Amino acid sequence: MSLRAAWPNRRAGACARYNRANFAAACAMAIHLIAVLVVFALAQGLPDLSRLRDFSRLRVWLGVLTRVGGSARSVLGILVPVLLCLLIQLGLRGFLFGLLSFAFAVCVLWFSWGPRDLSEDVDGVIKAPDSERRIAAAQLLRPDGQEAPLPFEAPALVDATFQSALKRWFGVLFWFLLLGPCGALLYRLTQLLAWSPGLAEVQSSEGRQFARRVGLLLDWAPAHLMALALAVASDFDAVFHTWKNWHSRMGKGYLSLDLGFLSAIARASVDADVIAGDGYAEDINDPIVELADARHLLARVLIVWLAVTGLLVLGGWV
Repeated sequence: MSLRAAWPNRRAGACARYNRANFAAACAMAIHLIAVLVVFALAQGLPDLSRLRDFSRLRVWLGVLTRVGGSARSVLGILVPVLLCLLIQLGLRGFLFGLLSFAFAVCVLWFSWGPRDLSEDVDGVIKAPDSERRIAAAQLLRPDGQEAPLPFEAPALVDATFQSALKRWFGVLFWFLLLGPCGALLYRLTQLLAWSPGLAEVQSSEGRQFARRVGLLLDWAPAHLMALALAVASDFDAVFHTWKNWHSRMGKGYLSLDLGFLSAIARASVDADVIAGDGYAEDINDPIVELADARHLLARVLIVWLAVTGLLVLGGWV
């Protein structure tokens, strides 16, 4: 057979392999999307399940690595469980029509979600019967690593809610959709080693700083995608101009790991939403009004993320 005659066959074979790869990727993304919906339904419908998340064995695992000094202990503390998760993830692929992969994905994502349920914490503030209990409940909204008391003020509550949403929801969700269960576990273990007070004494200062740098790196993409989805779900002009002005004012490049822009655009979008009447009130100084609207905005951002993921799945099937 001449080269000219063989060329169409080679091209057809390459197209078939490309289509099979796209179909496999679409199937994996579909499994991950359904797993996200299941975990989010469990988090909303059975919030008490979050109390079953137990990370105490991570402390035991780091204790086993006492002979490893410096940042290597933290690296191994993250890397070994993630690699084991990846091996299981790859080993289950294709068995029982993907049911085992789906069950494993749900378990790992649920374990990596949170750890506390953000919606329950927001409800605890809004439904608190008096100001004293409301202030106490607001402290649960603080993102990991923040030890200072959270002021019961609208900007501080909105800021804390969005930062916690990044750590509890969107960071885990992004890496789960990108890498599967091992991505979700990578994100959660990194955040725990970086910010959990109970794990500070079983790490070196170098290892903890390493985990924090990796944590910021893992937060960069989901934080920017949150901003983009927020622009779609809220006031685009307010989000875009606030994002641009923050970088100009702070002298930060667009690739900087300083994610302070998220707090700025969160406050700007919530204020714009409340003023527009979408929050059913117009007082941007009322902490409860702003907090309730922040929750509504985060739900809309989550819907945008899931809608885009669904479109990607459909695009892979076509």
